[in-house]
Amino acid sequence: MLLSVNIFVSLDGVMQGPGAPDEDRSDGFDRGGWLVPRASAHTNEVVNSWFGEADAFLFGRTSFTLIGGYWSRVTDPDDLIATKLHTLPKYVVSSTLTDEEADWSPTTVLRGDLVDRVRRLKDLPGKELQVHGSWKLVQTLHQAGLVDVYRLLQYPVVVGTGKRLFPDGSMPATFTTAEESSRVLPGGIVSLTLTPANLGAISAGTYTVDEGRSAMVLD
Repeated sequence: MLLSVNIFVSLDGVMQGPGAPDEDRSDGFDRGGWLVPRASAHTNEVVNSWFGEADAFLFGRTSFTLIGGYWSRVTDPDDLIATKLHTLPKYVVSSTLTDEEADWSPTTVLRGDLVDRVRRLKDLPGKELQVHGSWKLVQTLHQAGLVDVYRLLQYPVVVGTGKRLFPDGSMPATFTTAEESSRVLPGGIVSLTLTPANLGAISAGTYTVDEGRSAMVLD
């Protein structure tokens, strides 16, 4: 399976607490719910297209608890997201969550060497192993070079503080953009599909003046 990271993010890279003021108040965060006034049928269509590719889910403990607390109560059989979350295998990374506490069936708690366990999951048949939210987990997966595709909905809002998708110290990377699935939605929300092309380094260059003309020189 491909491993995809599917994230709502602000202009300044914040992914914390998009869905409600009390969704994630860790580290004193008090600006939650910033996505909700900007949600629309267009963003819902994009998110449904994400979930349509899923054959399994991978969560950190906090996101598993938050997502499960909401979506486990959605019983509409026509809701694609709820149906996928109810029926597909879910894997949650935690050293403290017990099997009994992970009662949103079917769920497996992953313990031990996370990178090795995720590599094994990626070897299973299927389209995508999807990560939603799960800030700390995403950092680990990025640093290990395990993410095959990033899907972002970037909203035209500066949150100003909070957990950023790529915080300081993240491994440098260059991405290619899938133009067929990257577009600007009504309201200025940008849908991006990004594939890592070069991990561990970024290409660079310089602008120079050559015989009176501005020129670009790549390293």
